[in-house]
Amino acid sequence: MTAVDGVSLQVKRGEILGLLGPNGAGKTTTVSMCVGLLRPTSGSVSIDSVAFDSDPTRAKRLIGYLPDTPYLYPKLSGREFVTFMAQLYGTIDDLVRRRETLLEHFGLLDAADDLTAGYSHGMKQKTALAGMLIHKPQVLFLDEPTVGLDPRSARQLKDLLQGSASEGRAVVLSTHILEIAQAICTRIAILHRGQIIAEGTMDDLRRTADAGSGESLEDIFLELTGEADDQAVAGALRTPL
Repeated sequence: MTAVDGVSLQVKRGEILGLLGPNGAGKTTTVSMCVGLLRPTSGSVSIDSVAFDSDPTRAKRLIGYLPDTPYLYPKLSGREFVTFMAQLYGTIDDLVRRRETLLEHFGLLDAADDLTAGYSHGMKQKTALAGMLIHKPQVLFLDEPTVGLDPRSARQLKDLLQGSASEGRAVVLSTHILEIAQAICTRIAILHRGQIIAEGTMDDLRRTADAGSGESLEDIFLELTGEADDQAVAGALRTPL
């Protein structure tokens, strides 16, 4: 079975690309290939003109990656984990200041010296975000980053991603939360059964779906992926109150 079939994407500096799709569409597989965790059977991935095939170490130094279920070493404190992540990427200029700034930004300073084994899911997510950003990556890949975050932290994350884009970084955001994608993404790609079925700005997607100017991303997504029909069937089966 082919997980991803002929997907071709280009993300420019200053862009936030939303990668959307139903469960099993190929989003996580696509991101995993882009960050070097999976090797594609054909095609190639380049980060800032550095190809993974020719120089994977250099390519990985340019990216920051947050998986859908981040793993933290349970016997490290939050501060130790972020420091460890910095050391993986080599010497970081002004490491202490940058680390403390990130811990403060995510509201982790009070628990920074506690073992991550005792962190809540949201705290683990925020610690992983700090570790992802410590080396100032040029391209950010985030797979369902808002899972487990409270509304304030989710808003901080949105502001951070928009700020990163405004500073010239490229951002790839895989998410099921369509409201967030519509609010912050400059361009959106919709995956369905391993293929990109629509890509572009909201106006581009509306033209693809032959939708009106007021149609939301949710309406367009459901129309293009065929899930609008599923909702209609579910509605017909409901028993009136």
